[in-house]
Amino acid sequence: MARTLIPDSGVRQVQRRTVVLLSVAQIFAGLGTGATVSIGSILAVELSGSAAWAGAVATVMTLGAALAALPLAALADRRGRRIGQVLGLAAALLGAVLIMVSVVTDQFVLLVLGAAGIGVGTAASLQARFAAGDLADAEHRGRSLSAVVWAVTVGAVAGPNLIQPGAAVGLALGLPPIAGPFMISAAGLLLATVLLFVGLRPDPLLLARELAARHNGVQQPETAPAGPVPARPAGSLVRGMRAIRGSGTAMLALAAVVGAHAVMVGVMSMTPLHLQELVAGPEASHAGHATSGDVLVIIGFTISLHIAGMFALSPVMGWLTDKVGRTETIMIGFATLIIAVIVAGLGQTSTVAVAVGLVLLGMGWSAATISGSTLLAESVGQESRVVVQGVSDMFMGAAGAVGGATSGLVLSWAGYLGLNMLGGMVGMAVLVAAFLTRTARRRRSVAG
Repeated sequence: MARTLIPDSGVRQVQRRTVVLLSVAQIFAGLGTGATVSIGSILAVELSGSAAWAGAVATVMTLGAALAALPLAALADRRGRRIGQVLGLAAALLGAVLIMVSVVTDQFVLLVLGAAGIGVGTAASLQARFAAGDLADAEHRGRSLSAVVWAVTVGAVAGPNLIQPGAAVGLALGLPPIAGPFMISAAGLLLATVLLFVGLRPDPLLLARELAARHNGVQQPETAPAGPVPARPAGSLVRGMRAIRGSGTAMLALAAVVGAHAVMVGVMSMTPLHLQELVAGPEASHAGHATSGDVLVIIGFTISLHIAGMFALSPVMGWLTDKVGRTETIMIGFATLIIAVIVAGLGQTSTVAVAVGLVLLGMGWSAATISGSTLLAESVGQESRVVVQGVSDMFMGAAGAVGGATSGLVLSWAGYLGLNMLGGMVGMAVLVAAFLTRTARRRRSVAG
């Protein structure tokens, strides 16, 4: 079989279709992560029998995303975006099924394995934003990237609010109520996997490379063999870090996405436990005490607002990235993160203040992640871009894993206020670095 190279005039149409397809898939995939984030810490305590494991699900999810990021990027580098997206979402589908089984069988180990699978799917979803930018022109790259990020809003916001309907489904099928939401999550992930497997053709990354070769004067035949382009050198941590260290702006971009994710995961992962104790009393956080439906509703609504903050305004963040500037939007993001942790920390006794803080936390994450991801894509050469994106997501996931792992300890030692203040210190460090980078750039511009 053979395929015909797409003419330049058709690239914009392919780009629009790619963004729409990725966006729809993100909507369905978001159902899986939304439910897991909302009740993961509660499930961990109930199945393990100890509050010490409260952060286990968030930790394993983010660690799974970190470990999967570079292999998925290396696979995309060799075979294109489609195969990496499909395999990542298939792993998340398996993870949702395992979590459902863990509730039915009361097995903590299955919960952990399922969270790891959801984490792999998270890594794939994160890399979908880069796929949206493969064919985008520089003037609209931030907006193309943010369009896919925004699409997560529908699924991720709906996920936590499907806890109660999912519980009804579980009861109707004779399952524990808390297993029901993961049936809905699995259905959404299945739809997303099939959609990308069937529809993500032509592959945006492979097409972008074909176009770059033609524009650089490399002769291309009228037809080319079906399947992936010839294998490129395998992606690696060393190769990616070498490219990042060679660019000061890439270093700042990496610090932005990693720092924002660490703060967001650290605070967000412990908020359900804090709200459970705040609404139902300290005894509710101890193993053996069932979580009431009212508490689940409050937790689900708060996490929904937080996820809405992360994704709903992402087109605005993409516009700011393109119009105001990459570094400037990073600064806006971290300033918002700092305000968020102050509001949530000082207002820790009020569910309203915590919810407002979580919304601002999501907005700050959105601005920093979109602008940082856009800056990263532009700070290295095309030959290193995909693997550098994988390295970035790997460190992003690792930072989230550290944040999730340590947040439970910080919560027990310093309380919810102390946890938020620690996040504020991390945010301030990156904000200062971005300010210094912007100042140095302006001085060079004046001197030139």
